Amino acid sequence: MTRRWQRFGPVLLVGFLALFLNTGVAMADSYRSVDDASAEEVVAGMSAKASRGLVNVATGWLEFPRQIHSTYKEHGAVQGCLVGPFKGMGMMVVRTFSGALEFATFYLAFPGFYDQYLEPRYVWDDMAQ
Repeated sequence: MTRRWQRFGPVLLVGFLALFLNTGVAMADSYRSVDDASAEEVVAGMSAKASRGLVNVATGWLEFPRQIHSTYKEHGAVQGCLVGPFKGMGMMVVRTFSGALEFATFYLAFPGFYDQYLEPRYVWDDMAQ
């Protein structure tokens, strides 16, 4: 386990840092702060971020079949069966980790005003497309 972490740990760390540092730039034009919001809006933002984090931790495993399905729809059966599982395993880790991070930092108005870390917000949001 430690040998695997030594190989893939720095790559994962850089990937997550790039993901989270990039979200602030993308949402800079729609930035709100806690100072100009009412108490109800702050509490609603905190509770939405905490519940979104818990849902993403609990449903992160759904990224595995979702990525197989979306790869199948976009690129055909061969890539759906060969590439989809690898995309699913990667996104499963990313969604679960980001959900845990959202839940752990629900009290911080970051990024933006309690905005989500990942797009789509939940694993099932863009499945109908």
